[in-house]
Amino acid sequence: MQTEVRDNRGIFSALIGDGRPLLLFIGLGLILSGGFALFLSATRHFLPHDVQFLGITAEQLCGIDNCRIVYFMFHDRVAFGGALIAVGALYMWLAEFPLKKGEAWAWWLFVVSGLAGFGSFLAYLGYGYLDTWHGAGTLLLLPFFVGGLARSFSSLVKPRGIRTLLQSGSKVIWRSPFGLGKALLLATAGGMIAGGLTVMTVGMTSVFVPQDLQFMGVTAAKLQAISPRLIPLIAHDRAGFGGAICTVGITVLFCVWCGRPSRSLWQVLCFAGLVGFATAIGVHPAVGYNDLVHLGPAIAGAFMFVAGLGLCYRTMNKPRRKTGDVILKTQSLGR
Repeated sequence: MQTEVRDNRGIFSALIGDGRPLLLFIGLGLILSGGFALFLSATRHFLPHDVQFLGITAEQLCGIDNCRIVYFMFHDRVAFGGALIAVGALYMWLAEFPLKKGEAWAWWLFVVSGLAGFGSFLAYLGYGYLDTWHGAGTLLLLPFFVGGLARSFSSLVKPRGIRTLLQSGSKVIWRSPFGLGKALLLATAGGMIAGGLTVMTVGMTSVFVPQDLQFMGVTAAKLQAISPRLIPLIAHDRAGFGGAICTVGITVLFCVWCGRPSRSLWQVLCFAGLVGFATAIGVHPAVGYNDLVHLGPAIAGAFMFVAGLGLCYRTMNKPRRKTGDVILKTQSLGR
């Protein structure tokens, strides 16, 4: 006679489990937010609070200087959307693979990249524009993020310290194809971090580089004359985009360094790189902003990233031998 096992879990504890469902939700939320940013840019619409702050619709602003100002703003927002999708995909991989195995470095990567990503919201205030929608979205996601981290910490395998981020996920012969590929991916990630910090700093200070104003065909004084709130809105976009790129770079860097070579890691890196670089680079010819000095670093980064993925493909996608297969092979060799 079988004894019925009673499930005494509450619905809350059942839904959040070990905390990973909350972190998966964060990843999905970032992907959807990034997709929404791409949709708004493709349809040439500002968010309602942007229109309210600026006092001008995208259609009205598009009638000035051949729509170049609007194109410039959307080029930042498209790249921002692509970065959000890339981070979201990487977060979902972290939650479903290394964190599921209790690997502490994945938990700490959530912490470090989360501080960079959520903290970059403060950069929006650098030029005096408080984005209420982004603020509300941040406040909505933050409890899920903190709750997921708090819940999942107890499932980590020791050692649990932040120094696990310094440990390589595999032994690497740097002169091998895999070693060269890993080095290229790490270098690309480092470039993303540096580039993101640069864009974020520019967004909080001077806002524009000379190529930006040349593309729009205006001066900062003319933008100020159109609306005194136009430059703060553009600065908000720049700072947010820079923070997102920096967060992508941090996440890619430690996924490559700490992650064990696997098909799933290669696939998520491929997806994140494809979306991130395709939006950041592809939007430029779409709006006519084709300055090579401006585009050069992104194009170089894309080539390095693709080359790195190519060199890592064989090692990361190599089928793992099952234990039984190894035993059978050993027995056959011993006969």
